[in-house]
Amino acid sequence: MKSFNDREGVVITATELKQNLGKYMDYVEQQNDVVITKNGNKIARLTPYVTDIEQYFTVRENALDYQYGGKKVSYEEFMEIYEKSTLRMELINGEIYLLSSPSMGHQEILGRLYLIFNEYFKDKKCRVFLAPFDVHFKKQEIKEPDVMQPDLLVACDLENNVTEKGKYMGTPTLVIEILSDSTRTKDMVDKLNTYRLSGVQEYWIIDQRQENIMIYGFFDYEIDRYKTFEKGDVAKSFVFTGLSADIESLFKELVPVPGI
Repeated sequence: MKSFNDREGVVITATELKQNLGKYMDYVEQQNDVVITKNGNKIARLTPYVTDIEQYFTVRENALDYQYGGKKVSYEEFMEIYEKSTLRMELINGEIYLLSSPSMGHQEILGRLYLIFNEYFKDKKCRVFLAPFDVHFKKQEIKEPDVMQPDLLVACDLENNVTEKGKYMGTPTLVIEILSDSTRTKDMVDKLNTYRLSGVQEYWIIDQRQENIMIYGFFDYEIDRYKTFEKGDVAKSFVFTGLSADIESLFKELVPVPGI
């Protein structure tokens, strides 16, 4: 075995690998690299297997973006990780968040909302989309965009904002998030700020636990209006006249979830 340097691990010949395969597999398993040479030229490398999230933390340690006060993943680094991954994830303020599978109640509410919104926007310019649907939110005076997947969104700027690969690069007019215990703080604080700073006009927060809808209206990157709609109310959009959702009907006879 010939030592090389810490970055490359060890350098060995192809013959030595054939003769001592088990030995070098053990070496790689201990998170070391093995570079193989043939006729004096490097031809291959054995490296430890890492999962997508392990790769993320490796990249994160080497990230140079300190915009939010700590080591962060840049937008470019996130996109490189995301494009090679099969995981659903979001980038918010330089942090990667893995998205878990939604609950049955979450999906029932989402389906009911989609039917309401799709009917309202039928034959209109704006289009309704469901998650998973990536949106690149460009925040005011902040260089690094966030990449998020709102549960439901209304896009009215599709013209000139769809790439040749069918990727949406505009800013939704309205977004909806359905809260879960794991996303409550993120949806009510971090995402609210991203939507506000990126030019979204209206944000609906659906709370299955409280059986209510909170609607924020944004103007000039600030919260302009806010209202909570409870059972017995009809939640009404600030931006789209006539767009509404009956609170009782939205939460009626959902699949029961322990603790909710």
